[in-house]
Formats: sequence, structure tokens, C-alpha cells
Amino acid sequence: MRQNHQLALVENGGGGGDRVVRDEIAAIFEQVLGRPVSITDDTDIVEDLGMDSLGVMNFVMAIEDHYDLSIPLDRVAQIQTVADLIRAVQDLRSGTAV
Repeated sequence: MRQNHQLALVENGGGGGDRVVRDEIAAIFEQVLGRPVSITDDTDIVEDLGMDSLGVMNFVMAIEDHYDLSIPLDRVAQIQTVADLIRAVQDLRSGTAV
């Protein structure tokens, strides 16, 4: 059962699909980190959110479970910002992953 936490989201442009994915990603960050987060497309996942390598892997597994997809390790290495992550999730979901 999901707990209701306050969550501050800031949108940096993008379409409605981006916003939905950003909202879902923010909720997953909150679950993994155990605290409210505020993210934008430019949020650096490691630097701005203070995630270590174990935290990143836990987060990647949570994203994979949520979206029922697998993010290849080489693609994980290319993800630095929230915008990179949104793009990767959308690409993998649509089957256009690079």
C-alpha cells in the first residue's frame, strides 16, 4: 500500500507524457530514498539527489519493476539527469531504444 507523501514537482517543458513519467519517477525516487524529493528535467540523479551506486541500482530495479521493462547496463551508464531517464523509459516502452 502506497503512503501519501508531499511531493514537490517542477516541470521544465515537455509534453504531457513527459509529465506523467516525471511524476511516476519522482514517486519512485521518494520510495527508494525514503524522503520527499523535488525534481526537474535537469536534476542530476547522483549529485542532486545524493544517491550512491547501491541507491542507483535499487532505483533502477524499482523503475524496471514499475514499468515492467529491463534497462540495459550500457543504457544505465548513459543516464545522468531526470530528462535522460524519462527519454530512456519512453524509448524502452515504445520499443525505440537505442
